Amino acid sequence: MKITGVNVIILETPGSYQATSGGEEAYGIKYLGIVKVETDEGITGYADLETQPHVAKAIVDAPSEGAVPGFQGLRSVLIGEDPFEVERLWHKMYMASVYYGRRGAAMQVISGIDIALWDIVGKKVGQPIYKLLGGGYRDRVRAYASTLFRSTPKGMAEASRAYLDKGFTAVKFGWGVFGEDHARDVELVAAARQTLGNNVDLLIDTGWYIHRTAKEAIQMVRRLEPFRPFLIEEPLSPEDYDGYAELSNSVDTLIACGEQEATEWGFRTLIERGHVDVIQPDLSRCGGFTAARKIVHLAELHNRLCIPHAWISDLLTAASLHLNAFMRRSVFQEFNVTSGPLSRELCQNPIQLEEGFLRVPQGPGLGVEVNENTIEKYRVG
Repeated sequence: MKITGVNVIILETPGSYQATSGGEEAYGIKYLGIVKVETDEGITGYADLETQPHVAKAIVDAPSEGAVPGFQGLRSVLIGEDPFEVERLWHKMYMASVYYGRRGAAMQVISGIDIALWDIVGKKVGQPIYKLLGGGYRDRVRAYASTLFRSTPKGMAEASRAYLDKGFTAVKFGWGVFGEDHARDVELVAAARQTLGNNVDLLIDTGWYIHRTAKEAIQMVRRLEPFRPFLIEEPLSPEDYDGYAELSNSVDTLIACGEQEATEWGFRTLIERGHVDVIQPDLSRCGGFTAARKIVHLAELHNRLCIPHAWISDLLTAASLHLNAFMRRSVFQEFNVTSGPLSRELCQNPIQLEEGFLRVPQGPGLGVEVNENTIEKYRVG
């Protein structure tokens, strides 16, 4: 089998992502890139990209500099290759983009292509990806609702009640207005905890875009600790490894980071220098399954929790469920609850919450089928 096509499809929806004030849900993502890898046997692999899709398309479409390494478009180095050779192709893409990549958008495109290659391999051999990774320890994963902070305690209570009614046993509030006012931050978290009660886990994403020193982050975590957050996510810049070490060593609450990180050596730095308690590799950013399998082993070696970040569509949720199935210890599956069409309409059979859990897809490859009608409806490039 040979690769015959590699393309990034750009989708655009009419709404835009922003927080709401009450129990109603945020709209969701406006732009989304879909990686489509085709083969001469008619087997196609898909993945979604949590990156700027127009930039991603340029990285794939860019012409090659011939034999000169480091400046090549990614399609040019993949055509004619065997999709089964995921490890070699990952390294080939990395070297092809090394002078303009190594991290950021180039690595995010590599991630998407890698996921699509694993999808192809699974479809060819008739097996789900978690089995190709090495085995499945579970067939379902506990989900947490991933949502934005509301602007008032009343809104937080309304939203929390709505997630309880839907069957969630864990909720993560993040971004939105959090970080603008310390007193209000406490009021919002208090309202969520009071409504959720003592038996539902509360996760807090404080937003790395709010600039904090390590000491300010320590003070913030201590203000929130009375409300027993399961973890506090990305309170510092993703590159502030020393700040993370100071924070993690100073508080009892689990500190999580990693959605912006990539490659096994990046996560090694985050663990060994940053001392974080929870790593959060995003399959669409960290290097795909080829890198994530190594990252999972790294977390196990250092006895850290690994909770995959997965915010965009059911395609990424499905991929992350396979990674969660492969891990010896699984804690949560992030579940994007935004209301926009790309969250739940990109797959023909949307992933459904069942008594607080998500089922690991058992079909070949990712185990979900892309809804071509949704792609055509929102395609702009």
